[in-house]
Parts: sequence; C-alpha cells; structure tokens
Amino acid sequence: MLILVVDGMGGGIGAQLVSQLSGQLVSGAEIVCVGTNAWATQSMVKAGASRGATGENAVKVMARSADIITGPIGIVISNALMGEITPAMAEAIASSAARKVLVPVTQGHFEIVGMENRPLVLNIRDAAGRIAEILAGLKG
Repeated sequence: MLILVVDGMGGGIGAQLVSQLSGQLVSGAEIVCVGTNAWATQSMVKAGASRGATGENAVKVMARSADIITGPIGIVISNALMGEITPAMAEAIASSAARKVLVPVTQGHFEIVGMENRPLVLNIRDAAGRIAEILAGLKG
C-alpha cells in the first residue's frame, strides 16, 4: 500500500500528515512524499517519509502508482499554493485512480461551502485518521 503525500511551499501540512501517519501505519504500508520544491520535500522526509522526490514529473509518475494521495486541497487545483501546483500536477492527482484524502485549507480566493471553520491541526489529524481507517478496512 503506497501513500503519497504531496505538498508545496514549506511542506508544513505535508510534514504534519507524514508525522501523524507514521504512528498509525499498518504493516506493508509505505509513506512517500513529493514536494513542489526541495524545501517541501525535505520537510516531509525529515518528518518520516520513507522516500521523497521533487517536481512536476515526480508528481505525475507517483500519482500513477499511489493507492492513497493526501495533502492540502490545493494539490488538485491548478495554480494553487501560490502557483506551485501546475495544471499538469493537479490533473495527474485528480485523474489518478488513487483514493484522495484532502485537507481543507481556507484560502482568500476560494471557499469550501459547508465546511466548518476548525483549526488546521484538527483537519490534519482527521485526514490521518481517515487514512488509517481506510488502511484497516483494506487489511481486514
């Protein structure tokens, strides 16, 4: 089971996801990360990802083999994360057969209607918990 964590900018959300997931993994699951820049990748690897890569092609290649993809919701929106998510990255992630577990992040230029306003740390914890539930369901 391959869990792909994608993030950009400083990699803070991705690093928190990796850290939360590391303690909840079932046997046979692997966390890998792809950052839109080297700093984001480094943050996620330091948080515990088993391997990491950087850039658009890495996103396109790894999205094809991932079973679960997670990260901030902007990873499926072209030009999000201050332009770091290219249209090709967003399409590769959104088109992947992998299950997506996305963390809602409030941005000034778009709204997610119906989402309750909660601290980001709770949304990250919930995303990691949901991935653990998915993995447990697949194993059992």
